[in-house]
Amino acid sequence: MSKSAPRSYTAAHWGIYEVDDDTGSPIIKALQSDPDPSEIGLHMAAPSLRKVRIASPAIRKSWLEGGPGTNPHLRGREAFVEVEWDVALDLVAADLGRIVRNHGNEAIFGGSYGWASAGRFHHAQSQVHRFLNLIGGYVSHVDNYSLGAGRVILPHVVASTEILLDQHTSWEVLAEQTKLFVAFGGVPIKNAQMSAGGAGRHRVKQGMQAMQARGARFINISPVSDNMPVEAEWLAIRPNTDVALMLGIAETLMSENLADRGFLTSHCVGFDRFEAYVTGASDGIAKTPAWAAEITGVAADRITLLARQMAAARTMLNISWSLQRAVHGEQPFWMLVTLAAMLGQIGLPGGGFGVGYGALNSVGHANVKFKAGAFPQGINSCPAFIPVARIADLLTRPGETFTYNGITHTYPDIKAVYWAGGNPFHHHQDLNRLLKAWERPETIIVNEPYWTPTAKLADIVLPVTTPLERNDIGASGGEDYIVAMKKVFEPFAEARDDFAIFCELGRRMDVDFAGGLDESGWLRHIYATTRENAARKNVVMPDFETFWDEGLFDLQPMAKPVIMLENFRRDPAAFPVPTPSGKIEIYSETLAGFDLADCPAHPVWLEPPEWLGSKTCPSGSLHLISDQPTRRLHSQLDASPHSQAGKINGREPVDIHPDDAAARGIANGDPVEVFNARGRCLSSARLIEAVMPGVVRLSTGAWFDPDFASGLEKHGNPNAVTLDQGASSLSQGCSAQTCLVSISKLGGVPPDVTAFTVPVTVPYGDPA
Repeated sequence: MSKSAPRSYTAAHWGIYEVDDDTGSPIIKALQSDPDPSEIGLHMAAPSLRKVRIASPAIRKSWLEGGPGTNPHLRGREAFVEVEWDVALDLVAADLGRIVRNHGNEAIFGGSYGWASAGRFHHAQSQVHRFLNLIGGYVSHVDNYSLGAGRVILPHVVASTEILLDQHTSWEVLAEQTKLFVAFGGVPIKNAQMSAGGAGRHRVKQGMQAMQARGARFINISPVSDNMPVEAEWLAIRPNTDVALMLGIAETLMSENLADRGFLTSHCVGFDRFEAYVTGASDGIAKTPAWAAEITGVAADRITLLARQMAAARTMLNISWSLQRAVHGEQPFWMLVTLAAMLGQIGLPGGGFGVGYGALNSVGHANVKFKAGAFPQGINSCPAFIPVARIADLLTRPGETFTYNGITHTYPDIKAVYWAGGNPFHHHQDLNRLLKAWERPETIIVNEPYWTPTAKLADIVLPVTTPLERNDIGASGGEDYIVAMKKVFEPFAEARDDFAIFCELGRRMDVDFAGGLDESGWLRHIYATTRENAARKNVVMPDFETFWDEGLFDLQPMAKPVIMLENFRRDPAAFPVPTPSGKIEIYSETLAGFDLADCPAHPVWLEPPEWLGSKTCPSGSLHLISDQPTRRLHSQLDASPHSQAGKINGREPVDIHPDDAAARGIANGDPVEVFNARGRCLSSARLIEAVMPGVVRLSTGAWFDPDFASGLEKHGNPNAVTLDQGASSLSQGCSAQTCLVSISKLGGVPPDVTAFTVPVTVPYGDPA
């Protein structure tokens, strides 16, 4: 077979790739039709990854010898015993049965938050949740770490994130119509490598370059300047203060009669309440540009000019998801929609707002959208849940209450955690707190291909295949391709796919997990559902055999330009938004009824507990930004050569302004300690002027590598120091970006990084 006609394809969250096996040794290559392919996927078959693979089922020694709950403080610190599959599966089934009988299904937390696979069938979360539902249910989670506060506030204001992300105005329209693109938090191209079911054609960089070529101007309002793929004016702003800046802009629009009063009257409700707040009529404080300048560090005259520039041109306002990963994270999203409403350009071609250009590759794609088939999870009979970022609270506060979206709930008493396809010791904040909470359950079970921190900290570890070791179907709403993901390699060692594992566990627990179908049968079923849903959108897909043989089905020819909220603008009565009023709610009667001090009924500036403008800010403090990494998705493939090449002396680098480094005697490449009262981590300094003074940046995803004796994290994981607090009592979203730290040069020789050192394992029956 020729190089131009690869035998098969595979999909990962960061792209679709061609598999060339002409030589008998498969090679992963970039998709020829992808204008800006991600390099991450080219390394997903790297030989170095085999060094951290889990070869056999493994049981923590104390748990195996003493039973559930034995020495939980030794998780991550003692040897594992390798056992046969039948032994491991018998133990898992027996213990889950014991917990259900003695404590009920509310004692099982089915975590499994993560991005394990782009496949629709071998999707770890779907697999484990289906199994737990079949045995009676489990405590689930809602929302996500990426968009927790935004997902809760936006339905009260305009529409759900699912609706909005599907409707974002397409790049082609922006190129034709947008004259000013204002990005709060930039448009980080590294994030746009991703889509849930595989990014086909990476278009964000291409889309923004086309806009610039047509004369669009870009303004980047951010603590860092290198998060835009095009030339932009940089307005350096203190982290967590964007709402204050937007309020200063709003005051100028009001005082200079630049606000679109007609749109605010016809398409919005509650502006009068908000206006009283901005002018100071309700609280005695006018939110003028001078007031905003004191908070944000952005000059008052620049704020005034920015308001005028926005009102004078077709303007798109965009906000990064990072802004709502903070205490009071609901406010910047709500305020952005309010500011766009004041400009009166919502629903116009190239104007309005975006809540995620650059967050995912699919946002802004002009494409036909329909729901692809999926592996059914069934119905969860257990009503208990948590907001995903409250896992440490769940484990440490059984019986206590929490509020979520206006309703009070109770944390259950968790006896077992079953995790598949994720790494909470990457996603969560204040990992030292999570470590202590992790000692509370009696049993922790993990399905995982690699010896990640979560696997090392489990009681029972079941080795699973990677996406390259099984057949699947990749698809993602808003992306171009549906992909036949053909198996490239045979499973590593004794690894099995999740489906095979849960079929065996189901047999032991008297439930039919397979549903009468094998892998091939489910793939055909999922494809048939996808094909039926496509037909309803007048998209004709081939039969399964043709699709599987050709490998790709391209939706691009059916693409149509999109203008977000175009119909709502034209006729708000006929096309209302899904809020109680059917209009954009600048003031929410629903939130007024909730009466939450930390999330009032209209957008407000609320001082965060940690920020550079605080009167109690310790001298020498720096604001830590813990953004998404460039060389991996979350913590995936951190052991790959591509991820390793981005580290300095084996550690994730922390970016620091040269002036801040000089004041602390830090040179480029020096080992440094990043610390606060919550924890400490080691990193390597990287001096760059792209971060503003007073701010440092340490990307997430370095595999958590704690020294249990000293409490020091050795690999550069910022969540050793980040804040584990709900964004508010409305959303309980994560607050990672609200974080002050100190940094000092490390004296002496830094300890070795052991993140990729696999645990000691001994054979079953070995007295050692």
